[in-house]
Amino acid sequence: DAFGPPYVVKDDGLAAGKGVVVTEDRDQALEHARAALRRPAGPGGPAVVVEEFLDGPEVSLFCLCDGTDVVPLAPAQDYKRVGDDDTGPNTGGMGAYSPLPWAPPDLTETVLERVARPVVREMARRGTPFVGVLYCGLALTARGVQVVEFNVRFGDPETQVVLARLATPLAPLLLAAATGRLVDVPSPRWHEGAAVTVVLAAHGYPGDVRRGDAVTGVEQAEEVDGVHVLHAGTARDDDGRLVSAGGRVLSVVGTGPDRSLARAAAYAGLMEVSLPGGHHRSDIAAL
Repeated sequence: DAFGPPYVVKDDGLAAGKGVVVTEDRDQALEHARAALRRPAGPGGPAVVVEEFLDGPEVSLFCLCDGTDVVPLAPAQDYKRVGDDDTGPNTGGMGAYSPLPWAPPDLTETVLERVARPVVREMARRGTPFVGVLYCGLALTARGVQVVEFNVRFGDPETQVVLARLATPLAPLLLAAATGRLVDVPSPRWHEGAAVTVVLAAHGYPGDVRRGDAVTGVEQAEEVDGVHVLHAGTARDDDGRLVSAGGRVLSVVGTGPDRSLARAAAYAGLMEVSLPGGHHRSDIAAL
């Protein structure tokens, strides 16, 4: 009540990207909190996080850290809601794109100075240096950059578009982070074009999903110029057919000289894929 609507209520635990409710409906917010408190919890007991709503576009920035130094990758934006125009429940992500033509030109440096480097310095000061990927989930509010969340991993589906644009080999960057030598590594180089990924989700996602539906057309999708397909929730059935085996089944990634052409490629590839009951957003990267 102190924050007022929209209400932001989160499960205090792992929830596969679906543990948050953002709603104008106070009763819905309270019910989500009650549901979280009914779930099994760790040694500290069940808990709920109530947060201030951060208005503004969200940005994800992955930073490689070696305990002392920080090397940023390219910013990306993902789409959390299941439906077009950001409607419906939150998901683990329904698509993403990079680069962000509307972002301030100094965004990456601002995040490094205000967010990533202070975190790495503080972790080192506490005697627990952080080595790995620091995922900075941010909101560009009227008050400037605000942190929505941190993760210590690459994020799905933003990684699909960030790595599609990375011209520098990834392995030497990861090795330098793991061995404390990021200071010796040149800044990553990026392809000039853009990348867009669209998620094909199974029937029922992000709720109870239906598994075992046949997935066809992947080979045809990958024949589209600039397209590659990444498997997430797929498996082979007893007859060797490719079938759905999770909520987010495939990511179809399109690359091109600009965002519009990369987007066209991604959707052209997606149209080649068939999944009974499958669904996707039609507005990924439609600025």
